[in-house]
Amino acid sequence: MTKRTTIAVITAAAFLAPVLASCGGGGGTDGASDTTAATDTTGPGTPAVVYPLTGLPVDDPTQAARPALVAKIDNHPNARPQAGLNKADIIIEENVEGLTRFAAIFHSEGSDPVGPLRSGRTQDKIFLGSYNKPLFMWSGGNYRVTQVINNSDLVNIGHSASKGKGGYYREKTRKIPYNLYASTTKGWGLAPEGSGPPPAQVLYRGVSDAMPSTAVPVDGAKVSMYNVKVYWKWDAAAGQFLRYTENVKRELEPHMSAEGTTPVDQVNAKNVVVLYCTYKRSWADRKSPEAQTTGTGDGFVLTNGAIIPIKWTRAEQKDVFTFTDADGAVVRMTPGRTWIELGFKKSLAQVDPGVDPKKVGWPAT
Repeated sequence: MTKRTTIAVITAAAFLAPVLASCGGGGGTDGASDTTAATDTTGPGTPAVVYPLTGLPVDDPTQAARPALVAKIDNHPNARPQAGLNKADIIIEENVEGLTRFAAIFHSEGSDPVGPLRSGRTQDKIFLGSYNKPLFMWSGGNYRVTQVINNSDLVNIGHSASKGKGGYYREKTRKIPYNLYASTTKGWGLAPEGSGPPPAQVLYRGVSDAMPSTAVPVDGAKVSMYNVKVYWKWDAAAGQFLRYTENVKRELEPHMSAEGTTPVDQVNAKNVVVLYCTYKRSWADRKSPEAQTTGTGDGFVLTNGAIIPIKWTRAEQKDVFTFTDADGAVVRMTPGRTWIELGFKKSLAQVDPGVDPKKVGWPAT
């Protein structure tokens, strides 16, 4: 089966037996499994089937069989705290006009509510093409962007397209346009017949897998996006990276996730991937940047308290990314949530252990 083959709906019974992971799905060029679930290699004994986007054991076969759902979440300061950031399996942060937005990809868990939701961009159809026709939850867009989404592999379940069935509503405690929310549960209810789960996007590290020789311990990393400065700090006790964002006073503060509008937890991830991308102007809106996420480029993977320089490759938008280290080996991630930053070239500054982050300058973008 190749990545271009439509994946059939998988019944719950299919998840009772392990599905072997393929290290070279789709011809061996992408470094991730072409199957919808993979063998859990994180512990001894009988392998357990894992969710494809986290590498964690499946606890609900019905959830494992559903398609991925992507929610376009705003990252304007007035949009924070956002609901659902700590429920998504993978989050992609993209540069938009002067700020960033998140493409939060849900599969193993959902978020009711999720938001605030905003419009899409032409770059969304490019970097989301490898998720097997994911549901696309968004506020809408101009005619050209809407045309792109409707003609892409994304399934439009946006505010208008859902026709009142996506659970969209305006939160009265917030101001427009930072108050549109929806329900992932109702969004999944709009999945077309024949929809199937996404393929694995990365390979995961098992207990017997050593870190690459190029991995260097870090306190964290500073990442500069469009007018958004982010610090990912390693929390050894929790075994994850915590997200901090620079506020209007140019001070770092915890970026909180929320249930509804109430902060409940700091945004966190097991893996942070920073991809250096070329941005071009979108043909649909000359003011809108479009990340070029096919081809090849440099970047970094932060995982397990270390940073690893990488090369990324991706031939076509239906392919998953390949992340390789200096030795040409595919970099394996820690099972759990992954954030992907679509940054500019040289947008990351490494912060070594014991170094005050304030003494490390922000990368110029």
